[in-house]
Amino acid sequence: MLGTIDRTPPPFFRQGYSAQTKLVFCAALALFLMVADTRLALVAPLRIGLATLLAYPQRALMVPVEIVSGGSDYLRGLSKALQAEDAARQQLALQAERVALAERLASENGRLRALLGLAPALAVRSQAAEVLYEAADPYSRKLFINRGATQGLVVGAPVVNEAGVLGQVTRLYPLSAEVTLLTDKDAAIPILNSRTQQRGAAYGGLAKGSAMELRFVAANADVAVGDILHTSGVDGVYPAGLAVAKVLSVERQAEGGFARVLLVPAALADGVRHVLVLEPMAVQLPARPAPEAEAGAKALGKGRRGAGPAP
Repeated sequence: MLGTIDRTPPPFFRQGYSAQTKLVFCAALALFLMVADTRLALVAPLRIGLATLLAYPQRALMVPVEIVSGGSDYLRGLSKALQAEDAARQQLALQAERVALAERLASENGRLRALLGLAPALAVRSQAAEVLYEAADPYSRKLFINRGATQGLVVGAPVVNEAGVLGQVTRLYPLSAEVTLLTDKDAAIPILNSRTQQRGAAYGGLAKGSAMELRFVAANADVAVGDILHTSGVDGVYPAGLAVAKVLSVERQAEGGFARVLLVPAALADGVRHVLVLEPMAVQLPARPAPEAEAGAKALGKGRRGAGPAP
């Protein structure tokens, strides 16, 4: 039976051109078609027709995949929406509690001021400004804003953003103003420690303008890392309660009479585009009496004390 099997190669392999010749011919034909398609766009109509014919089958085959993908996305989105709703409800409840506390404190503050006969807190007037550019001087930390004397700005006006105090206006131009940041070497600001209620003065110019220093602090003063410093409001420039800095480190030296207290500014100027310029508190305070009127009031008071009670 094995002798009857034909062991001769098929006619395809023993007739015609060799395999190498066919490979070279097919490669040349493919290269010619690619060049012709690129230059003359000969196959473009065929490609467009095939794409048109295959578009509907492709869409039909993609329907189950889209259904599964859309269903999973819907379920994930629904779960995330429910979680976001729960978080929003919790945040809303927390904010409602804070609002109620703020209203209660404001009411209590009003009653205490009325009881003590104090004047109500001054409302600080302000206007928004945009940062134009930073000063080119590498040894200073200053910005320029697009508001100036024409818009009613005055020298010494505090400049703040949502994080706290940035600095104050130190030079005015008609349509712009120069703002010296708290980290500048010539900047200083009175502060109040919110934990101990101690007052002091913070200065800039340390660590290439990235830090501040609380100077003239006694070595045994109650200052700790993490203390929050705010404006005191007694300098007639900054309103009270604005965030200034946080205590970064405290170095106490036994041989020295002062401690070295480094601060981190609450408001960083890097990346700031919009700021708020406040009116200095001294502008809103009542005018001081003239020296003649003050001397007359003092003399009148002395006369009344010297007269004594009527017989």
